[in-house]
Amino acid sequence: MVHDRFSEKYRFLKTFARDAPKDPGVYLWRDSENRIIYIGKARSLRNRLESYFAGSKKGVKTAALLHHATSIETIIVTNEYEALLLENTLIKQHSPKYNINLKDGKTYPVVRITTGDFPRVFRTRHIIKDGSLYFGPFPNVQAVDKTLVLIEKLFPLRKCKTLKPRENPCMYYHIKRCQSPCCGKITSSDYQVQVQLVRRLLSGETSELIAEFNAKMKEAAESLKFEEASSFRNAILAVESLSENNSVADMDPEDRDYIAWAAEGLFTTFSVLAMREGRMTGRELFNSRSAAEEHESLETFIAAYYTPDRPPPPRIYLGASAAAISGKGTEAQSEELEFGALGRYFVEQFGRAPEFISQSGLEKRHIVALGMAHQNAQEELRRRLRERGAGPALDELARVLGLKTRPERIEGFDIAQLDGKYPVASLVSFKNGAPDRKNYRHFRLKTVVGKVDDFASMREVVKRRYSRLIREGSELPDLVLIDGGLGQVNAAKGVLDELGINCDIAGLAKREEEIWLPNKSAPLKLPRDSEALKVLQFVRDETHRFATGLNQRLRSKDLYFPVLESIDGIGQKRAAAIMRAYGNLENIAAATPEEIGEKCNITPAAAAAVRAAVRLALEENTSKVRKFASKNAASNQADIAALADEAFAAEDKPDYN
Repeated sequence: MVHDRFSEKYRFLKTFARDAPKDPGVYLWRDSENRIIYIGKARSLRNRLESYFAGSKKGVKTAALLHHATSIETIIVTNEYEALLLENTLIKQHSPKYNINLKDGKTYPVVRITTGDFPRVFRTRHIIKDGSLYFGPFPNVQAVDKTLVLIEKLFPLRKCKTLKPRENPCMYYHIKRCQSPCCGKITSSDYQVQVQLVRRLLSGETSELIAEFNAKMKEAAESLKFEEASSFRNAILAVESLSENNSVADMDPEDRDYIAWAAEGLFTTFSVLAMREGRMTGRELFNSRSAAEEHESLETFIAAYYTPDRPPPPRIYLGASAAAISGKGTEAQSEELEFGALGRYFVEQFGRAPEFISQSGLEKRHIVALGMAHQNAQEELRRRLRERGAGPALDELARVLGLKTRPERIEGFDIAQLDGKYPVASLVSFKNGAPDRKNYRHFRLKTVVGKVDDFASMREVVKRRYSRLIREGSELPDLVLIDGGLGQVNAAKGVLDELGINCDIAGLAKREEEIWLPNKSAPLKLPRDSEALKVLQFVRDETHRFATGLNQRLRSKDLYFPVLESIDGIGQKRAAAIMRAYGNLENIAAATPEEIGEKCNITPAAAAAVRAAVRLALEENTSKVRKFASKNAASNQADIAALADEAFAAEDKPDYN
């Protein structure tokens, strides 16, 4: 019995790992009492978590973790740099059983700008609350040191720990690494201008500086001053490394929360990232189901989230679509929530109302944090919908369309052609709302070649598909979905009646997303957020993608190969080899004749002719391209037909009946 429970738990954890996001982030293992027992970081959460379940033999540590863990939680961040910082913070906060106990609260260095008329700039691991400015923390110590050297060169501030009046400047002044405020060589106001530039650099406002360095690097390289160019390149790399987005730790001591959300139909997931004393202390997710408008749901969530045990911070940053609170909406809406019922509620409950701030016009670090919160909400919503499955959507579909049964097997059809050229049809199959790709089929139409007749095309492909299933005694669908309107639906319905198949059929017209049922004079329109409509759209879009993909490949051969084969010395096999090497005409046109010759093993003259012909083809329209290749028209058309057959045969299980 214990073994069965462990196996069930193991399968649950393994499934979670398999479905985890591929983004960088931090993962937390929890035990049966919801205590965090291990915290780790990863460049790819899915890859790292799946590694715990790979192989038959587990190490002692992994075996212990899998034995005690009952759930896994993930927190998505922007990059590996942030994952390192967040892991460090959470380990110190929770002291998990299977982590190294980190007691040093100042693991990573920061850059400090002191107070006074002539501040210093230096790296430190100790924070003193004396009014100094701090930037960081920075796990990349080498990048910090390189940046400080860069600051010394560009903005030569003082080096001495204690500023004492001197008569003669020190060595740093003579090597242009200090402006000697101790000797009165620079005024306080001019010195502060340099300090402000350093502050901008450390704050991440580096785009203009990097552009200037790039220009100087190119100028030095053109003048053959490669050592100087290399120093500018290193400076650029150091600045870029130092100014990476970091929204999980900063030196802003003000407490604040970031709230974002993701919604799908009636389902909404809220994500809250809490920053306390300059560090992200956690992420919380909350799921809700409501038919309320977005601003109403948000107002309800905020009022419910903050309690006497969890009072609101002075500032709450809200996601981009929080128009009603953030001021992006009307002035009346903003006042109603900020200073109306919600504001009064906070004043009554906590003695003050927090300041709600929108994403518009924020500093980059706040925008990145809100983006991270939204990404976590989206991932949780996807997981929630995945676990819920398509059952409720299929039930809704059966109800709104009046189907005979719940449509667990849906098959969709689409026709693709260009003026009757290479008409093809696609069939996609869905089982319980998910693609069943092993039952996808392509049809090369036989009765409508050279003309455009969607009704005849639909009749042909439906008849071929279901007459074959009847002969083989195979499973028939519960619902047939046609990409088209009433005419196509009635054409397919006539064939089903002729074959004696009693299954439901519907059509979805793309322009207005109208649902057409057979022999109905008016379409059915569902709300845009209807789960039933989303199922139909998914099937329809998949049929369209599958049909047009083959049609475009067949048409591309009609364009590509005559252009290449019209060149002396380039035959069918050589043309095919060139296309395999480059994929399309645009890539050939962008290559040099030398590259084409070497890559495709043809003479320099032939390579130059290939590129010239391709560039001409790209400048002209399709009719001119065909005229350009007309001298070999007869043989080309035979070759194209053969290539079309070859491409068609390579598709996933084509249906030739």
